[in-house]
Amino acid sequence: MTQTVDLIWLSEHIAERSVKGIALAASTLIREGKIAVGMQMPAVRDLAEQLGVSPATVSAAWAQLKKQKVLAGKGRGGVWVSGNTVMPRPIRFEKIGNYGDNIRADLAMAAPDPTLLPDLQPALQAALRSPHLNSYLREAISPLLLAAIQPRWPYAAEAFLATDGGFDAMNLVVQTLVSPGDRVVIEDPTATRLLDMLDNVGAEILPLACDEEGPLPEMLAALLQKSPVMVIYQPRTHSATGNSISAARQAALAETLAQSTTLIVEDDGIGDLSAAPAWSLGSLFPERTLHVRSFSKAYGPDLRLAVLSATAEMVRRIQAWRNFGVSWTSRILQDSVAWLLQDVATQEKVAAARAIYRQRREKMLTALAAHGLTLPLRDGLSICIPVASEQYAMITLAARGIAVLPGERCRLGPTQFIRVSIACLQETQLEMLASALAIASGREARLSSDL
Repeated sequence: MTQTVDLIWLSEHIAERSVKGIALAASTLIREGKIAVGMQMPAVRDLAEQLGVSPATVSAAWAQLKKQKVLAGKGRGGVWVSGNTVMPRPIRFEKIGNYGDNIRADLAMAAPDPTLLPDLQPALQAALRSPHLNSYLREAISPLLLAAIQPRWPYAAEAFLATDGGFDAMNLVVQTLVSPGDRVVIEDPTATRLLDMLDNVGAEILPLACDEEGPLPEMLAALLQKSPVMVIYQPRTHSATGNSISAARQAALAETLAQSTTLIVEDDGIGDLSAAPAWSLGSLFPERTLHVRSFSKAYGPDLRLAVLSATAEMVRRIQAWRNFGVSWTSRILQDSVAWLLQDVATQEKVAAARAIYRQRREKMLTALAAHGLTLPLRDGLSICIPVASEQYAMITLAARGIAVLPGERCRLGPTQFIRVSIACLQETQLEMLASALAIASGREARLSSDL
């Protein structure tokens, strides 16, 4: 018979009666062996009553430990201890790229083509002349990078912070401004790693439905009634769908958000490779907008550089949390990007890369259309293909040596799709890929049933 953890004993070992405090106390007891693997946890309502908190607080704490594979179970079967090692991990992200050794076309990662990136040698050499090189001065952003990005920023921001890439910036925002149990509105689908970050801090994720023009204002209005701490969306090219927010939708979102005081977080991950012009709601709501732009995809992943803008107070808060670790981003990398942003030849190279990616998308879409699968052009380093079944699509493609990203990695709703990178598309594989993708989508099965 399964032993249940004593309710009174457990409550006496929980000093801080918040989501974070309950999760930390329980995980410590499990890690130290005082609660053994296989033991049943007390009923949520019973523990909540004993602690004097709401059942939702205990449920949120258990949800954190479930994501860390420490607890398992739900409903009438109760919750039990399934492991004794607490190790936060980006579960969705770690599953990307794990496709075995038989892959001949890896289209899962929408990474830039190395041959289309600018030459970093002159930029790095120029950056070595930084006046503050090797200084321990904890400046938020180097003067050279600040001077380079301000003229191209989509609004007059009060303060800027250089970070170690776009996801580092987003993680800093989440870690600093989101507490366990906080509600966060985020596009559905969205970037895989953003969902992992929100899971890691124990946020309650509120999925925001979108169409080809961006987030739906009426759905956003409904979610804002739940008092979320922030809304996260991608203002230009969407990493999963390739959609860009239309001008009319921008205005509608602004009108909807004007009725709230919720923080607005904009994640411009594609950056200068986007065909859409830069814009930000910071021009209307500068006091509560955080805008992040990554430079990795356009200028080089190893630069690991992004810039975040916000109010001076929010930047100070994020910088204070960052001081537990690296404190600042390498001035060599910052000033390298500053040089690249102001170099005419580099900007021509980025524009050429943007055009080549468009050509590769067009070629893939033309090939797919020849197999009966017609999709809109859109933007970005990948294309989004609706499928009848993600599981069927993944198995079908894996059998042909093709890896793609299943929609489940970046969605919260039921819509089935796969994301296919076109960044390094080889024309010699085009026909093989188009045929396989059409079959994987379920298109051929539908055509057969129509005959």
